[in-house]
Amino acid sequence: MTNSHLVVVGSGIAGLYGALLAAEAGSRVTLLTKGTLAQSNTHHAQGGICAVLAEGEAAPGDSVWAHIADTLKAGAGQCDPEAVRVLCTEAATDIAALERFGVRFDRDASGRRSLGLEGAHSAARILHAGGDATGAAIANGLIAAIREQAALGLITLLENSFATELLAANPDAANPEAPETEAPETEVDDGGTFPRAPIAGIAYLDSADERQTLAADAVLLATGGAGQLFEFTTNPHVATGDGVALAWRAGAVLADLEYFQFHPTALAVGQNFLISEAVRGAGAVLRDSKGEAFMARYHPEGDLAPRDVVSRSIAAHLGTLAENARIAGEPEGPAHVFLDASGIEEANGAGYLARRFPTIDAATAKLGFDWRRDWLPVAPAAHYWMGGVTTDLHGRTTVPGLYAAGEVACTGVHGANRLASNSLLEGLVFSRRAVAAFTSPDQQASTDQHAWSMKFNAATHDAATHDAATHDAATALEGIRNHPAGLGRETLRHVMGQHAAVVRDTKGLQLVETALHKETALHNEPAVQSVGHSGSETRSLRQELEDQNLELVAGLLVRASLARENSVGAHYRADFPQGADTPLGSATRDSNHWVNPDARLTTIEPQRESETV
Repeated sequence: MTNSHLVVVGSGIAGLYGALLAAEAGSRVTLLTKGTLAQSNTHHAQGGICAVLAEGEAAPGDSVWAHIADTLKAGAGQCDPEAVRVLCTEAATDIAALERFGVRFDRDASGRRSLGLEGAHSAARILHAGGDATGAAIANGLIAAIREQAALGLITLLENSFATELLAANPDAANPEAPETEAPETEVDDGGTFPRAPIAGIAYLDSADERQTLAADAVLLATGGAGQLFEFTTNPHVATGDGVALAWRAGAVLADLEYFQFHPTALAVGQNFLISEAVRGAGAVLRDSKGEAFMARYHPEGDLAPRDVVSRSIAAHLGTLAENARIAGEPEGPAHVFLDASGIEEANGAGYLARRFPTIDAATAKLGFDWRRDWLPVAPAAHYWMGGVTTDLHGRTTVPGLYAAGEVACTGVHGANRLASNSLLEGLVFSRRAVAAFTSPDQQASTDQHAWSMKFNAATHDAATHDAATHDAATALEGIRNHPAGLGRETLRHVMGQHAAVVRDTKGLQLVETALHKETALHNEPAVQSVGHSGSETRSLRQELEDQNLELVAGLLVRASLARENSVGAHYRADFPQGADTPLGSATRDSNHWVNPDARLTTIEPQRESETV
C-alpha cells in the first residue's frame, strides 16, 4: 500500500524494525512512543538473540530443526508449531537485516559471529553484541537508523506521546451525531469473534498531556509487556500493559494470558537487575545458603533447565528449607538463593567475567559485589508475558487494520514458556511479516484469515468482568484528572506478587480478584475510568492511566489463571499440580481466548490519500 499511513506504537525491537521496513516499502510512517525511543524492554535485554546461521557459520551439529525442537519443548506442548517453524526458519534473514541497519554482533578471533549457549538450548546459537548488552546494541543501531529516516522526512517521530485509544472510521462522516460504533447485537462470526469496525487511527496524549487524534490506514501495536504488574520484575517502568489494554477495549481477541514467565536470576537487592541466563550457560551454579548446588534435585538439566522450572525449583527449595528450619526451631534463612560464578573465572582465566559480561560486572560492583568470588543473591522476577493480543502468522489481529508484534502479541510461538533469547527474534520476524501484510495487497487477501475459524470457536470466553469499554474519552480524561481513586500500583504489585506469580492457587487468585473488584468499578466503565493511588503522593495523568491499564490487565491475567485448572509451563497451580504421567512437552496446544463483547470504538474522520502526517 504505497503512501498509505501506518502508525507504529512502541519503540522496542518490533516497533523500530517495523517502522524502518514500512518506510522502506514506501509507506508513510508515524512512530509513537510514550517515552523516549530508548525506553523499552529491548534496551534492557542482556542475553542475546538466537538464530541458526548458514552452514559453516552455525555451531557444529546445530540445525533449524533443532531450534524448532528446543522451542517446542520449552513451550510445554502449547506452542503453535507453524509459528515456531516460521520463527526458526526465517531467523537468519532478519539477523542479516539487523546488520544492514548498523547492528554489529560480537565475533570470535576467526572473525565469525560468536555463539553462546543458554538454558534449554541443545546447541550454541545465541548471538551477542557488546558482551551482555545485546538489547542496547540492537536498539541503539535501530534508533540511529530511525533518526536518519526521520531527518529525511520518511518517518514522523512522536516521543513522549501516550496512546490512549484506538479509533474507527466514521461510517457516515456527514453525520456528526454518530460518534461511536460498537459490535451489533448478533451472534459471533464464523471465527468465533464479534464483528469489529476497522481501525482508522489512534488517540494519544501529547507531551503537554493534551488529547490528540491521528488518522491512519492501520496501527501496529509494539508496546511490549506488563512486568510492572509484579513487585519484583526485570522490566522497566514503561512496561504497564498498555497495548493489551488498548486492544481489549477495541474488541481484539486475547489469548494465553495466564502464561507469565519469571526469570529465575534477578538480583535480590537494588532494582532487580537481571543476571543473564548466559551466565549459567557459561558455567555459573545456583546454591542455597548452605552452599548446596540444589538444581540437580529438581530437573535432569540442572541449572540449565527451562526458566519456569528453575523459578519453581527455587521457590520449592526455599519452601523446603523454611519448613525444615521451622521443624528444627531454627531461623528460616534468606528468602533468596545465590548464583555462584566463581568457577567461570577459574576455568577461563583472570578478567574473563569482566570481558564477557561487562554490564553485569559493572552493575554488581556498583552494588558492592565482587562476583569473581562473591555469590550473588538472586530470586525470580517477572520477565516476559507469553500471552497477549492474538495474531495470525502475519501479525493481523481479529480487528481489521490492527496489527501486533513483539511481546504485546500472542503468536503462539512461545507456548506456555518462552525459550531463552527467542523474544528479540520474535519481535523481528513477526513485525516484518506484519509490515509485509500491510504493504502487500496479496498478503492482505491471504487465506490465512481462515485460521481464525480454527483458533476461535468454543474456546472464546466472555470476559466481561473487565470489559472497560470506551465511551466519551475526552470527558473520562477530565474525570481521571480530577477524581483519582483505585487500588494503587504498589498494592496491586504486592498482591499480584504474593498470589499470581510463580506459584498460584484458587484462594490466592480469588483474593486478587476480590481486591480489584472492591477498589475499582470494573463493569461497563469508560476506558479511562477514574483510578488512582493510596497515599498522598501526587502523580501525573499518565501515571494514573498506566495504573488503570495495569488494573485492567491484572484482572484479565487473574481470570485466565483461574480458568486454567491445570499446571503447564509458566502457569503453575499448586492446587492442580502437573501430574507425573504428563511429562513436559507432551500436551496439545489448548489456548483460552478472551474477547470483550462490549467493546466500543470512538470514530475519526477517514483519512484521504492526499493527506500528510
